[in-house]
Amino acid sequence: MARTSTVSAKPPRGAGPIAWMRDNLFSSPFNTALTLAALGLLWITVPPFINWAFINAVWSGETRDVCMAPETGACWAYIAARFDQIVYGFYEKAERWRADAVFIIGAIGIFWLATPGLRAKRAIGAFMLIAYPVISYVLLSGGLFGLDVVPSAKWGGLLLTLIVAVTGIVASLPLGILLALGRRSKLPVVRILCIGFIEFVRGVPLITILFMASNLLPLFLPEGLVFDKLLRALVAVALFSAAYMAEVVRGGLQAVPQGQYEAAASLGLGYWRMMGLIILPQALKTVMPSIVNTFIGLFKDTSLVSIIGFSDLLGIIQKGNADPEWSTPVTATTGYLFAAAIFWAFCFSMSRYSAWLERNVAGGKAGAGKT
Repeated sequence: MARTSTVSAKPPRGAGPIAWMRDNLFSSPFNTALTLAALGLLWITVPPFINWAFINAVWSGETRDVCMAPETGACWAYIAARFDQIVYGFYEKAERWRADAVFIIGAIGIFWLATPGLRAKRAIGAFMLIAYPVISYVLLSGGLFGLDVVPSAKWGGLLLTLIVAVTGIVASLPLGILLALGRRSKLPVVRILCIGFIEFVRGVPLITILFMASNLLPLFLPEGLVFDKLLRALVAVALFSAAYMAEVVRGGLQAVPQGQYEAAASLGLGYWRMMGLIILPQALKTVMPSIVNTFIGLFKDTSLVSIIGFSDLLGIIQKGNADPEWSTPVTATTGYLFAAAIFWAFCFSMSRYSAWLERNVAGGKAGAGKT
């Protein structure tokens, strides 16, 4: 019987947490100094923040008196007292079920589209692009099917922030693609118009465009023709984001090798089929991080609508800070921290999903769900 020799499995050199720290954190005197400085900074900032935000925080109470004691941390009782207003703005309390329905339908649709392996993605996508905006507008505005009218001036809080962000995101991508294709068009009129629009919008701050849509646009409309102020703001945000998206898409189009265009032409594909089936999928995959970065910037820029009179999430927080019933030394800081946490949660989620999608698209795994 042959003897089998056993070979002791030795861990590879450099394995383990201690080796990792030696190689990555303390590999040189300079890196060691940076690591120690970073640890010192964390020690100075993180424990006091945790102490203020959680340990010494006030979590319940009906008035500002609970947050007036010395050494009081964050006043989360203020957030709890105004939570409904932070979410819905000044939307009628009896009609908030309509906003909840919009939230729930939107969340289910986004979850369905974002989760691989689920069926009927094309049908759900068509519903979210075509039917969902109409259903949301009818539910939120009212006036049909026996629903009471709720003017857009009463919309606010997180509800309004999501409306502006989702509208801008959904509208800016297709508009940006068309503008990018138009800028590369061989037709001089189309190319000049697209270039002029892109360069004009990119050269003007968003707040200026919002002011123009809010105050100047009605002066150029025919007498008796009135557009809702929120609709004007939505159009302004979508067009502003589309100009930046056009440049992102144009970068992706330029990254596609010329051989792909020639191969598509050799197959007899027309311009639009070539773009839709061959060129754009490659271009959009290449610039996916930049696309999501534009979306994240747009989501944060929604706070600018508060300057033209809308009470979005940040606007509601600012108005709450001025409420004398909750006026304390920590009220404003708590409110801004809460708003920052909400913005961070949405932006970080988009960033992580983009990273996941990028890895799966690169590996050919995206779109695994059957239609």
